[in-house]
Amino acid sequence: MASLDDDTEIVPDGLTIRRWRRRHGWSRRTFVARLRAHSEEVTGLPETIPRSLLQGVEDENERIPYGTLCLIASGLDCNPVEILLDP
Repeated sequence: MASLDDDTEIVPDGLTIRRWRRRHGWSRRTFVARLRAHSEEVTGLPETIPRSLLQGVEDENERIPYGTLCLIASGLDCNPVEILLDP
């Protein structure tokens, strides 16, 4: 079985990500800011993603690096596997 590193590109489930984000009542702008704050709190580094990338992920299941998926999952307080597109 191959292991994933942070640069391995994967296909997220954009609809699931949007549902989780909306369940929290966050706009895309708010979620991106939350990612930055959450990342800085947890790791000391203010990591985030551009809103345009989040839109591409949610609207078109845009491929992203595994590390980005983990960042999004952390912001949503879920396991990355929960927001992967089922093949």
